[in-house]
Amino acid sequence: MTSLSEQMHAPQLKPISQIAEQLGIPTTYLIPYGHYAAKIDIKAIKPEQGTGQLVLVSSITPTPLGEGKTVTTIGLSQGLNFIGKKALACIRQPSLGPVFGVKGGAAGGGVAQVLPMEQLNLHLTGDIHAITAAHNLAAAALDARLFHEQRLGEKFTEHTGLKRLDIDPEHILWKRVIDHNDRALRSIDIGVGGGNNGVPRHDGFDITAASELMAILALSESLTDMRQRIGRIILAYTLQGHAITTEDLEVAGAMTVLMKEAIHPTLMQTSENTPVLIHAGPFANIAHGNSSVLADRLALQLADYVVTEAGFGSDMGMEKFFNIKCRQSGIKPSCVVLVATLRSLKANSGKFNMKPGQSLPEEVKHANLPLLTEGASNLAWHIGNASRYGLPVVVAINHFPEDSAEELEFIRQFAMEHGAFGVEISDAFSAGGKGTAQLAECVTAACRSGGEVSLLYPDDMSLADKLQTLAKNGYGALRAELTPAAQDTMQQLELAGFGHLPLCMAKTPLSISADPALKNVPRDFVLPVTDLKVSAGAGFIRVYAGNIMTMPGLSTLPAYRHIDIDNAGNIVGLS
Repeated sequence: MTSLSEQMHAPQLKPISQIAEQLGIPTTYLIPYGHYAAKIDIKAIKPEQGTGQLVLVSSITPTPLGEGKTVTTIGLSQGLNFIGKKALACIRQPSLGPVFGVKGGAAGGGVAQVLPMEQLNLHLTGDIHAITAAHNLAAAALDARLFHEQRLGEKFTEHTGLKRLDIDPEHILWKRVIDHNDRALRSIDIGVGGGNNGVPRHDGFDITAASELMAILALSESLTDMRQRIGRIILAYTLQGHAITTEDLEVAGAMTVLMKEAIHPTLMQTSENTPVLIHAGPFANIAHGNSSVLADRLALQLADYVVTEAGFGSDMGMEKFFNIKCRQSGIKPSCVVLVATLRSLKANSGKFNMKPGQSLPEEVKHANLPLLTEGASNLAWHIGNASRYGLPVVVAINHFPEDSAEELEFIRQFAMEHGAFGVEISDAFSAGGKGTAQLAECVTAACRSGGEVSLLYPDDMSLADKLQTLAKNGYGALRAELTPAAQDTMQQLELAGFGHLPLCMAKTPLSISADPALKNVPRDFVLPVTDLKVSAGAGFIRVYAGNIMTMPGLSTLPAYRHIDIDNAGNIVGLS
């Protein structure tokens, strides 16, 4: 028995050396990981040779139904090749948490997926494990230093030759991480019993994708840049209120060593042998939710068109692409593609309280033009939101067999009336590149039409004004409202010299607002800000709007129940 991926596509796979050869990558830069994946040494990157055009794929507000953003990203790259363009996709590496939890894999689907999908979804080249090890080394080093300074007291410097850090146990910021959904680790006590077990204190775990190291990997320009960024990470504060960095703890170098190989992007292929670069895997709420700067630079050097995907909706990953990634790197897209489905637009009407794993309501399954008309407002908002950044917006309607011709035509006209450059049906799942050929033609026309990227706010604007600008112009809120503690923290960050940094809004992806219950296009709402934290290495300020979960939990019906291995050693049940 063979896996579905092997049954459908294994005979079509080319050795990864051939995929590299068709891109013009010399074998000296190829670091193979089996037959169908290889890292590309970043020494191959020659930024001055980058002449390709970047296409940024985003979506309407996500629903439990899924919008097919990755399928569209992969399918569009295949479609561009189908019409004779040299194209490549850049995507993020899946986290094992969602793979074994509610979401399943993240390779795309049908005949628009990355192969072998099992390799992509499970470990790949070990980058996430390297980040886990580096992150937890810093956590262990911090607790060890706290233990030894308390154990030796005033004699610490005499015994070690090291200056005391005077770590405040109540102000340690650096949790541990693991790449699984495990709610039992969200809030834990460590050092229980004291003595040789360490200093007792309250702590917790985040999922690895939420680590600042992941965001650093995605934004680094070189190994040297990554080393410097890691050295700027703030782990804790002293009893006197001063920041303690990884450089102060003398652990930054060792952390970089653990991530040395992770800095190289991984090359794979789609079901139609279109090259794909996979690199980094940050969340689009606690981090910027985009693949790496290095992967983009390499791809733009190798292809005429590069299709990349931003996490969640346009208010999340796309906003952060522009205001964080574009700002730091200077990499600018030529157009934005917004993915929508008829059923997800109906779900965005706000008429249903839909949860992952539940059966679809009959009103969503079948033609229902009044319901679609109501939910279409969400698409109009996202078209307007994407357009505010100065680029043409193409709407891709991810097609399902039950979609009615009348509803598809309604959405086509609706999107054009609300400012879309073009609207095309995407049959990527069932037809691959052929099914996205018209979308590809529309995207190339949009790229030729030109545009000038405009960011929401300048660097020199105060944090307070940046926050109000993002709340009002980025989400349509009346204003951002800070708790007294958040207001104090913002002032402290300004005084500490971090006021020039962009904002990374940590909020729910399930609504344009910070309230997941407010569907469609929320109006007259206030954005509640409860906290701000600096990611000094990544180079942004995390702003918390509501209770943001950085360690997911497993649902009652997790995906791992269906994953197994047969007698021939083939993986089954992984989607």
